[in-house]
Amino acid sequence: MTLASKPVWQLKLLLEKKDITCVEIMQSVLSEIDRQEKDIHSYLFIRDKADLIADAESMDKKRDSGAILGPLSGIPIAIKDNICTKNITTTCASQILQGHRPIYNATVIDKIRQADGIIIGKTNMDEFAMGSSTENSSFHPTHNPNQLNTVPGGSSGGSAAAVAANECIIAIGSDTGGSIRQPAAFCGVVGLKPTYGRVSRYGLIAYGSSLDQIGPIAKDVRDTALMAQVISGYDPKDSTSLNTETHDYLSLLESSDPLTIGVPEEYLGEGLDASVKEHILAAIELMKDIGHKVISVRCPYSEYAIPAYYIIASAEASSNLARYDGCRYGFRAPDIKDIQSLFTETRHQGFGPEVKRRIMLGTYVLSAGYYDAYYNKAAKVRNLIAQDMSNIFKQCDVIMHPSTPTPAFQFGENSDDPLAMYMQDVFTVNANLAGVPAMNIPCGRVGNLPIGVHLVADKLNETRLFQAAIQLEKILNTSGKWTLDFLE
Repeated sequence: MTLASKPVWQLKLLLEKKDITCVEIMQSVLSEIDRQEKDIHSYLFIRDKADLIADAESMDKKRDSGAILGPLSGIPIAIKDNICTKNITTTCASQILQGHRPIYNATVIDKIRQADGIIIGKTNMDEFAMGSSTENSSFHPTHNPNQLNTVPGGSSGGSAAAVAANECIIAIGSDTGGSIRQPAAFCGVVGLKPTYGRVSRYGLIAYGSSLDQIGPIAKDVRDTALMAQVISGYDPKDSTSLNTETHDYLSLLESSDPLTIGVPEEYLGEGLDASVKEHILAAIELMKDIGHKVISVRCPYSEYAIPAYYIIASAEASSNLARYDGCRYGFRAPDIKDIQSLFTETRHQGFGPEVKRRIMLGTYVLSAGYYDAYYNKAAKVRNLIAQDMSNIFKQCDVIMHPSTPTPAFQFGENSDDPLAMYMQDVFTVNANLAGVPAMNIPCGRVGNLPIGVHLVADKLNETRLFQAAIQLEKILNTSGKWTLDFLE
């Protein structure tokens, strides 16, 4: 077993006892990158190896000096490529931003650096976070480490694959409709979408501004709680940031309180793979066996979640991506003779097919004569879904259901069928529409492919979500339904 395969909390214990060094951790991760990256392609950019080793040496010297260390001291961390990193390439996996180097850091990057984390590089993704497979990257697809002919999910597929392949210890992704949780499920890792506004979006290149949220992807629940603790908090630079208390999730992680778990009837029916359903029902029974109460709940408007989500997200994307016009920054089409051609050719050449599809859809639903029929109606459905969730959490502490309808699919399987691709988000979009926290927990395998169970809690109740998640993780490991590599 390598150091790269261990979670943050175990590495911190070994560092405190001086059994290992930060340099040894970094060397282990870089060794995994050298061994696997040529097959997986998790990254779009990796910092110079000598600079990474020098950063690790600096952390070792800081530890030896007796200085106060941050909670991520010396830990190698991967960052999704739609999060701004000062003077480090940030492209959103799009040709239109190829070579773009932001002049500032996103707030989460500053928080990670203040916590003494070491950023390895930027991970691959679906272009502008639009996709569920990381096949839409303008540069190359990322492969699922569990089975290379299958996708890692998306849009944070590079971050999830990097964690699963031990090419980093922990990673950061973004989630607009499931883009952290779905790839976490496909790759067999833990992924959290916090409450909307819990983590600053300053420096996150926008896709759907009312839906986007930054969150961690990790090897286990404890690491997820640690990173959530680091990156959460009020930020005056983000107008949507919530000025609320950030809890010490790690100290509140262990709880013996019995929970009431709601299981939505709508999420166990048509379209759900039979093997996935079997694993999820078994996990629910395990939670029941250790004393938690399980009840059936209803989400009557969930059947409208996918169309409502894609109307709202595409409308916001149409507005957000209007800034990429060849005039201010990024790619500019060559040999242009007039301003109209500059706009059209830059966007035609710079954006990929899926981004163009969503811009056109978003522009259409916002246009005169169609706004009320589509966008306004979708906004009303969103409110109804949020009310559904609010009513459910009057009956239970958390909701539990599948993260995805199937395990990871093969490359090209859904590429020619956008609706089939969009349906990969069917179990995750409600949390974004309602702004509530949700996470994926690995829950066994179908063949060689991982699947995940999805936990959802009420707004700002990440503490309860983590308490339920760590109990589920423990009982799955104890039962043999799912074994974390570092526990074997």
